[in-house]
Amino acid sequence: MKPRDAEAAPGVSARDSLPESTGPLYEKVKDFVLTNIGSGRWPKEHRLPSENELVTTLGVSRMTVNRALRELTSAGHLLRIQGVGTFVAPPKPQSTLIEVANIASEIRARGGRHRASVVVLERIEEPEADLLAAFDFARTRPVSHSIVLHFEDGVPVQLEERFVNPDLVPDYHLQDFEAVTTYDYLQKATPLTEVEHVISAVPADDFSAGHLGMGIGAPCLLLYRRTWTGATVATVNRLIYAGSRYSLGSRYSTPFTPKP
Repeated sequence: MKPRDAEAAPGVSARDSLPESTGPLYEKVKDFVLTNIGSGRWPKEHRLPSENELVTTLGVSRMTVNRALRELTSAGHLLRIQGVGTFVAPPKPQSTLIEVANIASEIRARGGRHRASVVVLERIEEPEADLLAAFDFARTRPVSHSIVLHFEDGVPVQLEERFVNPDLVPDYHLQDFEAVTTYDYLQKATPLTEVEHVISAVPADDFSAGHLGMGIGAPCLLLYRRTWTGATVATVNRLIYAGSRYSLGSRYSTPFTPKP
């Protein structure tokens, strides 16, 4: 699913202003965003104006805008993707379209040979604001970070980037993910109770093109995934697939009620 109007869409203009209501400024910014969503001006999967645009047009501080967007994200009205932007959240049932699966198991099930190479494994002490928002963190807190390249029969097919909540998985950044997959380790470390998926078509940048062995600008599939353990965000993930070598899909059953 590609966020609509990602390149050119109506944002904010001089005629926009905060609602005439009492209460904190950040609540007024939230009302402004929800009004645009409710009116259909900003439909689902529409990319919102940047924080800077909202600050300039609405005449409030960046901290006020950031808090409003963070709380709307936490409430499920918005989806914030690091390095991409803030979008009107798509319907939650989208997560049923794709199963959370282990790429190593998928490859072996096809009779292929899987291998993983760790590109990055670290602990980030001061994550960027968008990442903090994705975790619903109200203040700066460290997160664990990994980038793992997956191969099928020697050909790179997926670049997997994970950010992990150390409150739930404190030793994630100390593991050997060439010996055990991140999927298998996380499945044992913290229970998975909720999943959010967004799929986009993206061009390969320098980093992903170099690791996936493809040309810059070549088509890729980006699977953005967040997972929860209870009410706590456990992981924020970006899985990039070489578009010419991989496809995403699923088969599932729907409830059937016989006609009387």
